[in-house]
Amino acid sequence: MILREFLYVDTDKVRAMLAQLDGGVAEESRETERKEKRTTVGPRVAGQYFQGAGSETYTNKSLGDALFPMLEQSLESELLLRDISQEVCDPNQWTSGELKRNLPPGSLVRVTAMGSLFDTRYAASAFSAFGSVMVGLNDMGHLPVVKKANSGKSKQGQQQGRPSKTKPATGPVELEDSIPDFPDIGGADGNTLRAFVRISKGVFAPGLHVNLTPTKGVLVNSRLQEGRQYLDSEADILFARYGTEPQEWTIVGSVGSYGTEEISLPDVDFYNPDGSVNRAEFAESMNAQMRNLGRLGFIDLPQYPGFSLIPFAVYRSIPRSGAAVLTE
Repeated sequence: MILREFLYVDTDKVRAMLAQLDGGVAEESRETERKEKRTTVGPRVAGQYFQGAGSETYTNKSLGDALFPMLEQSLESELLLRDISQEVCDPNQWTSGELKRNLPPGSLVRVTAMGSLFDTRYAASAFSAFGSVMVGLNDMGHLPVVKKANSGKSKQGQQQGRPSKTKPATGPVELEDSIPDFPDIGGADGNTLRAFVRISKGVFAPGLHVNLTPTKGVLVNSRLQEGRQYLDSEADILFARYGTEPQEWTIVGSVGSYGTEEISLPDVDFYNPDGSVNRAEFAESMNAQMRNLGRLGFIDLPQYPGFSLIPFAVYRSIPRSGAAVLTE
């Protein structure tokens, strides 16, 4: 028996697929038992003795935790779920395009590979905490104020370790606004960390991502939808417990889309002969522009040759501890 530690389960999607496979999802169990004993004394019209006993057991058992294993077993029995853990670790499968040919979008797969969690919100929070520490140490006199050459007078906010100016209350507060200014320490300062967060917001849209890297240069990405089922919903708690180091994760879901192989700039001709806008051509032109940005890694889209996974569940297996052997 495999014990799983679930990070994420999309219970709505799991229930919907189970309903299609099994015609419904059982939510309760009921057991009824009844025993009867009849004894007739004398003529039937004169007298009759009757003894009866019955019992009924009703258990309202929630099957929420068992829903996904039920779905996984049903999909495997119907040959609808394919484990591609070995294939994705083979670089030839990616360079030859074999994976894409055998697994078109919508294919149900299970992937077990090394991967890590990423959330732009946590990156901003971590950089903000780092900047706060630097400001505090500088205020205590433990860090020198490093002045850049030919920079003239340094800003007062940087000298005193004051937070950077944020946008007016009427405008949106950006993630990077929480990172204060602090002295340049080893090439890192507040501006540099804020720039990293701005880049992160484009490359990985804010939210929890599971990034599997089964082989060098390939990313299989899953973005987890909030409001489903997390072990922990707070990003800080998730990363404090699971860390940022690569570890083995298993994702079961459907293939979303593959990174584009287009290398030429997209066509932006979306006009009809009479000068009106062709809506279909316009939509395709805009999508082509976004595919190109995804190819460059500038926005949160799959990058060739990788693909995105729409997750049903994300978990890691619980290892069994072997018997301890004491040696002297």
